[in-house]
Amino acid sequence: MTKQIQAQDWANLNKYQTENSTLQPLKPGQKRAVFMGDSITEGWSLADFFTGKPYVNRGISGQTTPQMLIRFRADVIALQPSVVLILAGINDIAGNTGPSTLEMIADNIFSMAELAKANQIKVILCSVLPASDFPWRKGLDPADKVITLNKMIKTYADVHGILYLDYYTVMVNDQKGLKAEYSGDGVHPNKTGYEVMRIAEKAIEEVLSKK
Repeated sequence: MTKQIQAQDWANLNKYQTENSTLQPLKPGQKRAVFMGDSITEGWSLADFFTGKPYVNRGISGQTTPQMLIRFRADVIALQPSVVLILAGINDIAGNTGPSTLEMIADNIFSMAELAKANQIKVILCSVLPASDFPWRKGLDPADKVITLNKMIKTYADVHGILYLDYYTVMVNDQKGLKAEYSGDGVHPNKTGYEVMRIAEKAIEEVLSKK
């Protein structure tokens, strides 16, 4: 692929094109879950943490919510999952694809949720993980923005009967950042951090048990 074509694929729709077209069919009784997100999702080896589960990782490092929204049909809806977990927003706060208000970020997350529901896919809205600084863009003081965005996500989830998966509360330290034992850089979970995030499995089971 030429650099010009790469530049045009702003949402990185090409990344999972082959995996999407060759996804193995489900076994009888199985229900697929898609994890949609950025590097925090992409770095999570679902096969190691959820052995034998039909969980599909569609995280892309560095991505913001508008990029995820563009690829949501190809990387989520087309895979016909029973449930999608949406974990997004921290890169928007970091300004990875330009300035965004919290309302803009929330709107993109809510649009993904509404696309899923319109296609009979159950939704789990995940809290943004705590972060007190970004190693690649220091001095933005994201901590309070993360708190406010999470309140917006939780309010929307409560109003629309969507499960809100709260990673934030169990991972935050006294400085409103990510606990040191859960991360090497204050943003991305390490193996211990991902162990904490295994609460996702209980959330998936809870959502799928409801008619």
